[in-house]
Amino acid sequence: MALAGAWAVTTTAPAMAQTSAFDTHVHLHQGQTSADAYDAQLRTDGQRVGGYAAMWFGGPNHAVAGKPEAIRASNDALIALAAKRLGMLPVATVHPYDGEAALAELERVAKLGVKVLKIHPHTQRFEQSDPRVLALVRRAGDLGVVVLMDNANILPGDSEKLFNLALAAPKTKFIFAHMGFMNFRFWNVLKAARTAEGLFGDNIYFDISATVAVVADSPIEDEFVWTIRNVGVDHVLLGSDYPQYSLKQNAEALERLGLTAAETAKIRSENARRLFGASAAR
Repeated sequence: MALAGAWAVTTTAPAMAQTSAFDTHVHLHQGQTSADAYDAQLRTDGQRVGGYAAMWFGGPNHAVAGKPEAIRASNDALIALAAKRLGMLPVATVHPYDGEAALAELERVAKLGVKVLKIHPHTQRFEQSDPRVLALVRRAGDLGVVVLMDNANILPGDSEKLFNLALAAPKTKFIFAHMGFMNFRFWNVLKAARTAEGLFGDNIYFDISATVAVVADSPIEDEFVWTIRNVGVDHVLLGSDYPQYSLKQNAEALERLGLTAAETAKIRSENARRLFGASAAR
């Protein structure tokens, strides 16, 4: 089942793109039930989305290696759900330690039209520097699949390890979720990295889900804005981290940061449209 047709329907209303958002971080732990609840929350909160990246990530079948069949079934169910829901971009997963089985599943879902793969070092309990992780993310880059990874700095050295992983896989586009959370300052290293010839492939993106809701109106808000501009506004995406946070919480916090209207528009939806190759309007 290819996803191109289902996703293409989000490109039919470009006039709404300036007022809608693209939510890059939606957890559907209970599948259809969670998707319906997410839509209901959007309606209640008066939030318009042009699309959203949805994952079932976090269940027991994803947490440990050795269950590739269960992961495949979950991916298939998510893909089938996305085919029925306007604007839903399915985010598949594999466990890096499944080795060849993980690579095979990545290739399979890519052929089905999946554009994003999420892996989670903390929940899946893998080491970012493991050779199997590098092999997986490099293959994703070859296939044109964006790799979404948690970057809440729950694990020691999280940001540093992710930075080195991105350097080792320059053809792969990464989204580091939460932009380091309270350790977001580390990512100012990218401003310096761009000055080193041949070092950095400019392949790192961030979603600021949850983090922006916590940081807005705080004593470190100005540093957060400074960091967004140093990593590059073109590389920052809006997300909700639903159901833990709502899109409204994150979107309203983004508006309070004092960014320019053009910067805010890029983060709300324009960067996602460019990265995922689809309009963020419906």
